[in-house]
Amino acid sequence: MNLVKYNKLPRSFFERDSLIVSQHLLGKVLVKETKEGEIAGEITETEAYIGPYDKASHAYNNKKTKRTSVQFKERGCAYVFRIYGVYHCFCVVVGPLYLPAVALIRSVKPTKGIELIMRNRNLHKNIPIHRLTDGPSKVCQAFKITAGLNGLDLCSGGFFISEGNGSKFDIESSTRIGIDYAEEYRHVPWRFYIKDNKFVSKKKTSKLHECV
Repeated sequence: MNLVKYNKLPRSFFERDSLIVSQHLLGKVLVKETKEGEIAGEITETEAYIGPYDKASHAYNNKKTKRTSVQFKERGCAYVFRIYGVYHCFCVVVGPLYLPAVALIRSVKPTKGIELIMRNRNLHKNIPIHRLTDGPSKVCQAFKITAGLNGLDLCSGGFFISEGNGSKFDIESSTRIGIDYAEEYRHVPWRFYIKDNKFVSKKKTSKLHECV
């Protein structure tokens, strides 16, 4: 039996600078325990959204609504929202306490429960493994992340983020994807991904190289 010990990230991990947390989430492991089995995947790509001044953020200019209220609460909570009225996206609330900011989980590398992931996504076995979770909505489908998990505390319970295996890698950054409406903030390099990793959604011109 392949037993994996997961060490949940403490809340203090998420309470640091939003851009730092968004980068340090790379290589960490997203884990969800389900009745059908455990699903896990190494985070390979994130995007930062910082509400007070980021015109791409749902909470731009500190806008607090029923939807964005989660961003003003404890760090390390899940922020789940719909796009196109159909698909879900999953973020982690990060940054200094009460500042509305999140890190969007764009892609992961499946490491456990791959057959269950394929069933959740209603896919056949002949699909390349790197196509299973190479996009934010694909991640939500694979892990069955829905609006019902919005506001969930990721620092406790069976849906959480764990330390990774400690492997070294380089980080690249680019502008974020699908935010052409964000005026000058469409150009900030707040998308981070593991260099040369095929479990990433899209390639864009690199802005940053950093080793962790």
